[in-house]
Amino acid sequence: MRLRLLAALFGAALVSTAIACEHGEALDASKMPENVRADYEVFAHKCSKCHSLARPLTANITDDEQWVLYVNRMRRQPGSGISPQDQEAILRFLRYYAADLRRIQAEKNGGAPVPAHQNQSVPVLTPATPAPPAPAPPASAVDGGAT
Repeated sequence: MRLRLLAALFGAALVSTAIACEHGEALDASKMPENVRADYEVFAHKCSKCHSLARPLTANITDDEQWVLYVNRMRRQPGSGISPQDQEAILRFLRYYAADLRRIQAEKNGGAPVPAHQNQSVPVLTPATPAPPAPAPPASAVDGGAT
């Protein structure tokens, strides 16, 4: 029983390593469209300060809105150094990357498109709670102060 468990864990580690090599630290920016390269560089520089690039790249997040929540959470971390401009560049890259993941998944599914909201991410990467909705503006702000 222990031998089977060890073999299964070893097999999972090999698959994880293969995925990390394919989509992890070794992304070749020269193979990306030119308009994505600068955004990737910002992503690589800022995100690697706190964790490996394999963490977001192997999360298998295909939902653009989940990336927004994720990057917002990372930007708020002390010492992240992610400015609002950096955040936009990072999100542009991650949207490109998510679209590529959706395309790959569609090809694996025989060409059937995978909806952007279908997310198969690693649970530890998802925000624990969504941000609360913004409060409604006071009535005076809505009607210009006239009552």
